[in-house]
Amino acid sequence: MPRIATPLDYWTNALQLGFVLAEAQSVIAMRMMGAAGVWSVPKTENKRMLNEKIFAFVKGTTDASRAAIAGQSPDAVTALAIKPIRQATRANHKRLKKRGLKRG
Repeated sequence: MPRIATPLDYWTNALQLGFVLAEAQSVIAMRMMGAAGVWSVPKTENKRMLNEKIFAFVKGTTDASRAAIAGQSPDAVTALAIKPIRQATRANHKRLKKRGLKRG
């Protein structure tokens, strides 16, 4: 029998989605500045961007589907769908932020 979700469980998922949105916006901005030659990004950034999106969405969908089939609560299923996307946005934000503006 699945555990009963509390309002805090749903709030946690909403908070994680908020982090995804904020980090994704800053990553998009840094990548766009990189394309404009202002931000220091590696030449492989475009390829990396596509590969990581596919992986994150497939992993999230697979994990969430398995959890739903196993009868887990809706908040647990949602958390599993969000987790790989959140990990990707967090890692990208940290990585690109360290690179900084192009110098000279």
